[in-house]
Amino acid sequence: MKPKHVKRLLSSAVAEVAGTPEAYCVNPDRDFTRTRKISLQKLISGIINMECKSLPNELIDMFKGTSDIPSVSAFVQQRDKLKPEAFEAVFNKFTARLTVNSGDMPVLAVDGSDVRLPTNPDDKLTYLPGSRTQDPYNSLHINALYDLNQHLYRAVVIQNGAQRDECSALQQLVDRSDIHLALVIADRGYESYNNLAHIQEKGWYFLIRIKDGNYGIKNGFDLPNEDCFDQSIVLNLTRKQTNEVKQLIKDRNHFRYIANSSPFDYLPQYSRKADPLVFYTLKFRIVRFKISSNTYETVITNLPGDKYPPEKLKELYASRWGIETSFRDLKYTIGLLKYHSKKTACIRQEIFARLTLYNFVEVITSHVAISKKQRKYTYKCNFSVATHVCRLFLHGQTSPPYVESAIAKCLIPIRPNRKRNRFVLGEVLQRFFYRVA
Repeated sequence: MKPKHVKRLLSSAVAEVAGTPEAYCVNPDRDFTRTRKISLQKLISGIINMECKSLPNELIDMFKGTSDIPSVSAFVQQRDKLKPEAFEAVFNKFTARLTVNSGDMPVLAVDGSDVRLPTNPDDKLTYLPGSRTQDPYNSLHINALYDLNQHLYRAVVIQNGAQRDECSALQQLVDRSDIHLALVIADRGYESYNNLAHIQEKGWYFLIRIKDGNYGIKNGFDLPNEDCFDQSIVLNLTRKQTNEVKQLIKDRNHFRYIANSSPFDYLPQYSRKADPLVFYTLKFRIVRFKISSNTYETVITNLPGDKYPPEKLKELYASRWGIETSFRDLKYTIGLLKYHSKKTACIRQEIFARLTLYNFVEVITSHVAISKKQRKYTYKCNFSVATHVCRLFLHGQTSPPYVESAIAKCLIPIRPNRKRNRFVLGEVLQRFFYRVA
């Protein structure tokens, strides 16, 4: 896809949303009914292309330093009129036009990431009390479905920090999707019979890492007493606890009781003694494979064993790391952590704007031709440089031939199988006083 075509797709998505302001304004009868310096289309496009500068400098870039620059107050008043759903609609429309049906089954990774907000105890939906070693804070939780082949965010659900539920978010992402067939790869936080059932009902495949201990799905099955195995299971789930069921669940690889307190959407929540016995059947494999000299991982999947042996599953699950690196680029290169408002609604606007810009940069970067030379490593485009060039392109400060050539000049090597200790640090709020010029 050529840069000019990608830009046209984004512009058409913005224009489509701006053409129906009544659907996305706080007050449809009044908002965006008069001619202003900042039109609705200009507002949406400007926020999508924002960097990490202070708001006055962002407005200077947005209006190219002309005398028509509006005041910061005017900009803030305009964006307050717009619901976050406007940017969500732009993201969804733009992404739908980017995705190409290549014939291969999409491989989708699902994961979540927190975004710190300014501390506000009055906002009960996002406020978290902290712990002994952590101060109270506010946050939003981003749940994303990421295409590992096309390197695009396909769908996103944003939850308030106090209402975070990754399993519920996964079920929404799967149920709402219009993709006919896909493979979902997830980490241990998504280990749930309800998640498996939602993916199975959708007609998709799943590959989810599960716990090796006594507190997960693996516990309770009769599995081979070996380090590595591949066990197929047909499991019938029920909520009734009659004498008949108690006899059946002794066959631990075929029957299991689900407590009423455990969420499961495909069985009645409650049933009377006279009600017939109802089962829901799940078909899957539990596979354990070696990943290092003394480390093993266990996954659960409904992929067919003849086409997806343990080595192939190991390779597929390793590819899930792509969503982790995408979150890093989204936060620190695109600038998700440095927003331009303290209001939760405005921060939601910027989250969808950043996701839209990420997809814009990835599509353009993926079509840049990289010359093949006699090198030690395979090279790829520098995402940080590509983001800067794409922002210049959106501002109209460079043209398509130079966009691709500038990106192609800045490459970095791909070094496979590199490992280092992972240090997880808490999110730190970026204050407005510390912004680049």
